[in-house]
Amino acid sequence: MGEILIVEDESVIRAALKRLLERNNYKVTEAESVSEASENDLSRFDLIISDLRLPGAPGTDLISAAKSVPVLIMTSYASMRSAVDAMKMGAVDYIAKPFDHEDMIRTVRRIIDDAQKSKGTDTATVLGRFEDQPVYLSEAGDRAALGDLVGSCQPMQVLYRRMLRVAPADITVLIQGESGTGKELAARAIHQFSPRKDQPLVCVNCAAIPESLIESELFGHEKGSFTGATAARLGLVEAAEGGTLFLDEIGELPLEAQARLLRVLQEGEVRRVGSVNARKVDIRLIAATHRNLKKLVKEGNFREDLYYRLQVIEIALPPLRDRIADVLEIAEHLIQKHCRRLKIDSVPKLSQSARELVVRYDWPGNVRELENAIQRALILADGIDISGNDLGLAQEDWEVPNTLVNSDDQPGPTPAAEVALPEDSEDLSLEDYFQHFVVEHQEGMSETELAQKLGISRKCLWERRQRQGIPRPKKAASNVAER
Repeated sequence: MGEILIVEDESVIRAALKRLLERNNYKVTEAESVSEASENDLSRFDLIISDLRLPGAPGTDLISAAKSVPVLIMTSYASMRSAVDAMKMGAVDYIAKPFDHEDMIRTVRRIIDDAQKSKGTDTATVLGRFEDQPVYLSEAGDRAALGDLVGSCQPMQVLYRRMLRVAPADITVLIQGESGTGKELAARAIHQFSPRKDQPLVCVNCAAIPESLIESELFGHEKGSFTGATAARLGLVEAAEGGTLFLDEIGELPLEAQARLLRVLQEGEVRRVGSVNARKVDIRLIAATHRNLKKLVKEGNFREDLYYRLQVIEIALPPLRDRIADVLEIAEHLIQKHCRRLKIDSVPKLSQSARELVVRYDWPGNVRELENAIQRALILADGIDISGNDLGLAQEDWEVPNTLVNSDDQPGPTPAAEVALPEDSEDLSLEDYFQHFVVEHQEGMSETELAQKLGISRKCLWERRQRQGIPRPKKAASNVAER
């Protein structure tokens, strides 16, 4: 079935592991140190199993020496941090000592099978296995999308390459990023480009399940295990068997549930609430959070051992304000997407003012906020173009702008777009127009009237004055002081 090199200085463990592997039809070669192991032709092995701590040199030295041969690191529970570091250096996986025999064989079999499937292939060949997946290329040859993630800026190119490298490796992934950056989309893309793509992807938002029910939901329960448990129930962990389990907002997971999850990751088994028997499960875990897990560990709100189990590979999603070059591209993508969903035949376009507003806005809610604005604009837009007012970005409470609400007996204020412009208005940017309008009308209007004419709030008017350095007239300032 395969040839394996065992590098272990403790003869008892080495002999036991050799017998276990040979019983499962593997051919085994032994070595006590890295130097002794290097005397062999490492390229002829299908897998190298090495202890982390060895006399002379650590087992991680074999990772670079073995080149394309996968290295499985064995370590004690006390060396969890070192095991994570080994993964970052290129180890294919790690397993804790003393190891479970079934877990060891299952891990060995998976690693060898995956290596044989991908042997002799480069990145292009790997991508070719997923031709049905939507990977788009820009004119420059860079990826403009991966799964449902869209964007071709440099931070996204780095992200795509990292995700494509991580996806085929059957290891735990921790996705970090602000709310609304697309953490679930990243998890779906990793699953789509993994060998588990034909198996289920189970997504769970840990913050959306009551604390009293989270263990039952994740791990299942037996009949009569608690009040209301009238029948045995399969947990979401078992439901993801053979596939991927995505735990969003894992920082909200209670400590009791964290202990059970750690058991799943370490031993590959799940025990339902109220059961005395454990069931073996084969899942890949992808976790996501917008919180600082390291800080939660220091505060005692997150288990340190679970944190290091999750921190094998970290993927950070950049906020939208750091990828402004992609904003218009994402906006166009969302317009197409929601036009199909809303069955809008004539796809509107962003007007020049809307495009400038989209680029200048800092999007504190990230892509989710942009998507909400696009959906709102598609519903409120009257013509073939989406105006800046349609996006509703100036409203503090995300209400429909006053300029768009007119009753039969009380018409709303005149939209700023309808105010007379200077003859050369075609050359004005959105900021230039704002400054021109305010300076021209502030002598005859109050701040409230100016804000209403512009279709923005007074707070937004004040903030833009500060940003553009437009002083208020002395008359208006003295009126405010008198009040």
